[in-house]
Amino acid sequence: MIIEPKVREYICTTAHPKGCEESVRRQIAYVKSQKKMENGPKRVLIIGASTGYGLASRITASFGCGAATLGIMFERPSNGKRTATAGWYNTAAFEKFAKEEGLYAKSLNGDAFSAEMKEKVIETIKNDWGKADMVIYSLAAPRRTDKDGTVYTSSLKTTGDAFTEKSLDLKNNTVGEKTIEPATEEELKGTIKVMGGEDWEDWIHALTEADVLTEDAVTIAYSYIGPELTYPIYYNGTIGNAKKHLTESAKRIGKNYPVQAYVSVNKGLVTQASAAIPIVPLYFTILYKVMKEQNVHEGCIEQIARLFEDRLYNGSVKTDEEGMIRIDDWELDEKVQSEVRKAWKEVTTENMKQYCDIDGYWDDFYHMFGFNYDNVDYQEDVDPMVEIPSLQA
Repeated sequence: MIIEPKVREYICTTAHPKGCEESVRRQIAYVKSQKKMENGPKRVLIIGASTGYGLASRITASFGCGAATLGIMFERPSNGKRTATAGWYNTAAFEKFAKEEGLYAKSLNGDAFSAEMKEKVIETIKNDWGKADMVIYSLAAPRRTDKDGTVYTSSLKTTGDAFTEKSLDLKNNTVGEKTIEPATEEELKGTIKVMGGEDWEDWIHALTEADVLTEDAVTIAYSYIGPELTYPIYYNGTIGNAKKHLTESAKRIGKNYPVQAYVSVNKGLVTQASAAIPIVPLYFTILYKVMKEQNVHEGCIEQIARLFEDRLYNGSVKTDEEGMIRIDDWELDEKVQSEVRKAWKEVTTENMKQYCDIDGYWDDFYHMFGFNYDNVDYQEDVDPMVEIPSLQA
């Protein structure tokens, strides 16, 4: 099959197995180029391990710390006529490279919100490790089925008045305006249910009850705050409310369970989730340009490697007054944000190239799905059917 990118709005409906493998290979190469972390975790559970920050966390734990990893994902394999999801190909590539290095790597595919998945994970940890010393919670799901069968859906809306601001039309690469309507109480509740910390707490409760966490175990979840420019749609919107719930959950987990619980506030990056948020992609294109000009730009893997090395496993955990780890410090530095604000006021469709790193944004977008790598032959006939070794065992 000749696999080409098929983009619909903010998602790509195809993925390239060799391109995804190249993406994983490059991330591994970056981590291996850094100093080995002797004090890092050794047995890591990653809930949401197949893309973005979750995948970067798995790679950093394995190839930066020598850790065994158990990754939870919810991905679709190829049926021979259509490609698998990028997360499926990423996981297959990760396991391949981990095996070459003699590293333990197992993956479980299914609904991380479900009791059945929690039971499978506990059984696997008991049989293979005894106990885990780190749990990373990196889920980005659009919906969740609760224990009673209720389906909750997340929404990208404000929680006050409607909000109108500049926005990037990804389809036409034009700058216009977008109005975000306020959420109903039901939509807000649904977003908190899906993207808040309730399921993270459920995981830690289940793992603690089963006695599969070490006494010094660390658990971390990922969040985003961003600048005041995006507060109405993000920090003060439905997603931001869910992320505030995540922070409250970290405090409850740390109080009620014998683990160290943290929220890491990360930099804004192109992900399948962030591409769907109005206004945010335009901010990211401006941010990318400014941070690259100031030589402080990071992708997922650079962020997580810095998180592990500088914030988590460098003698003591570094947090702000709220107890959160701030790895978004370079993004929110005033040197960066003052330039972003200037560009935001001036940017139009006509002068986008002056103020925006559109090419960088699209490169990151296509890289998520295994496309736009200069050393991959996209005219090659490739088999979309790729197996994940641990799922065949």
